[in-house]
Amino acid sequence: MKWKETDFNTGIDNVKSILIYGQDAGQVDEFCDKAIEKLEIEKDNLFAIDSDELREKQDALFAESCSPSMFGGRKMVIISNAGDADAKQISELVCHSGLCATVIITAGDLRAGGGLRSLFESSDTLAALPCYTDDARSLAVLIRKELSAANGIQQITPDAMAYMTSHLGEDRGITRSFLSKIALYVDDKKIVELEDVEKCLPDTGAADVDDFLYSLTAGHIQATMMALDRLLYDNTEPNMLVRLLGIHFKKLLTAVVDGQLPKLFWKFSEKFNLAMKIWPEQEIVSVLVRLNELEKQLRMTGMPAEILLRDFSLKLVVRTAKLAVKRRK
Repeated sequence: MKWKETDFNTGIDNVKSILIYGQDAGQVDEFCDKAIEKLEIEKDNLFAIDSDELREKQDALFAESCSPSMFGGRKMVIISNAGDADAKQISELVCHSGLCATVIITAGDLRAGGGLRSLFESSDTLAALPCYTDDARSLAVLIRKELSAANGIQQITPDAMAYMTSHLGEDRGITRSFLSKIALYVDDKKIVELEDVEKCLPDTGAADVDDFLYSLTAGHIQATMMALDRLLYDNTEPNMLVRLLGIHFKKLLTAVVDGQLPKLFWKFSEKFNLAMKIWPEQEIVSVLVRLNELEKQLRMTGMPAEILLRDFSLKLVVRTAKLAVKRRK
C-alpha cells in the first residue's frame, strides 16, 4: 500500500511492516519514533540493526521477529539504511508466516519500481510511506504551527520567515530542532525577527553553519576551519554537521546537473555560484559517497566524532582549493 501521513496515523496497527523512506532523513527518523510511541513498544521489545548486518545477524533477526516477547507486549524490529539490494532478504522476513513483530524498514531515496518500493506498495499487509522534503509552502505552515500554535509566538517578521524558508526544509529533524531553540530564545518578547533567526540555527549561530558549508565548497580553507572550530566549541553535534554537509552537496549537485539554483540568502550566493564553477558532477557524487561512509563511521565505530569530522573537512576543503586553482588555469 502507498501511504500518506494520515494513513500512518490511523493504520499502523493493521500492517505487518512499514517502509519509511525518502530524502528527508529527519522525517524518516520522526516517523520511526512515532511508530514506537503509537504501538507502545517497550525498550526490551525493540530490536534494531543496520542493513549492513542483515546477513551476519540473520538468525538473530528471524528469532526476534518470529517469537513472542518474554516480557509481554508488542515487539518491533527496525532495519535501518535499507536499499533495493536488501529486498529479497526483507521480503523473506516480512512475508514469513511466523512473523509476530512489527517490522520498520528505513531507507533513503528509493527509485520507483525498485525492489523495496514494489514489495511494499503492491501488498495489502505492507505499507510504504515516503518522506519528501518540505517545500516553501509546507515549510511555512510547519514554522507557523510550531512557533505560533505550539509555542505562543505572536509574530514572525517577513524577512525572518524568508530566511527560515531558504535555510530549512531539507531535514525535518533539523527544522524542529531549530524551531524549538528559537521559541525559547524569543520567549520573552514573542516576536521572531531576522536577527533572532541568524543566531539560532540548531545549537549555534546560523552564520557559523553557513560559513562552514559555503566556505568549504568554495575552497576557503581558513574560513572553513574557523567556522568549524566555532561550531564544535558551541557543542554542535558532528552527526548533524555531516548530515548538513550531505544536504548542501545534494543542492550543489542539483544546481550543477540541472541548473536548478536553490533559494539562497544574498550573503552566500556568491560562494555558491563559485562552487558551481569549481565542482564537476563526478566529484560531487564522490563526496556524497564519502559522506555516507563517514556517517556510518560516526555511528558504528566508536571513533572520536570530532576528530573524524575535522580530518574529513580539512582534506575536503584543501581538495576544493586545488579544484579551484585547476579551474583557473
